[in-house]
Amino acid sequence: MPSTTIDTVAGALFYFSPPADGSEPYNRVTDDPNSTLPESNWSPEKHIVDIENVRGREDAYTLDGAGFQFFNHPVKHKAFTDEDEIKAEYYPESEEIIKGITGASRVVFFDHTVRRRVPGQTDMVGKRQPVQEVHIDQTAPSATARLQLHLPTEAPELLKHRFQIINLWRPISRPALDMPLTLCDYRTVNENNLVAVTRISPGRKGQTYRVKYTSEHRWKYLRGMTPEEFVLIKCYDSTPDQNVAIFTPHTAFKDPSTPEDTPARESIELRAFVFYDD
Repeated sequence: MPSTTIDTVAGALFYFSPPADGSEPYNRVTDDPNSTLPESNWSPEKHIVDIENVRGREDAYTLDGAGFQFFNHPVKHKAFTDEDEIKAEYYPESEEIIKGITGASRVVFFDHTVRRRVPGQTDMVGKRQPVQEVHIDQTAPSATARLQLHLPTEAPELLKHRFQIINLWRPISRPALDMPLTLCDYRTVNENNLVAVTRISPGRKGQTYRVKYTSEHRWKYLRGMTPEEFVLIKCYDSTPDQNVAIFTPHTAFKDPSTPEDTPARESIELRAFVFYDD
């Protein structure tokens, strides 16, 4: 039975459980006053699992091995209150960071989300609250579709080469003790446990993966990540190398070791295409 220790906490994670009527699963991800669809047609299934704090052992987890990697790199932009300033100031800083780490020839950001948790807020649609469901942001078809959507004229050539979709996740304002992010080591993931779920937004349908529970998963987090620290999360990699991580499941979770009066989590995640001259 999972239990909280110095290095490990027992956390509740919410896995995929299929729709009771056998229909294809979906999530609706934005408010649409004209939609009569519920937010989703499947129910998250709670499991208590061991989640290891890897602080001091961060080097054991790499982007191509585990599917994620932690770093310490302060940035000049610290406000995260103005969308245009984020794009003008934080994007270029982050681009150089990702290039330096991965050796990529080009990085193109296509999206970002600032999350400021509101305690007690459970409505996920349009509220930008931490996602408390085990998920992977992309499937292989949706990664290709994303590239074709955002870089339509270049996509035919870019798809001939290795490309990745990588998220850069960073706490803002304060350490992320409240509702931290946990990541599953890719080496413990079986693709048979992944379920493609339709992602419905106005004018477009995409896909993400939700994940069925298995005791084989090994979950990690970096307790008390500061605004000077960040994690790169691999959401997709087109490499044919079977020894390289392709993605990593991840989710926010309630850390039972977090003090009750801890301020609510604030964070930003950038979503980037990462290209190589291979």
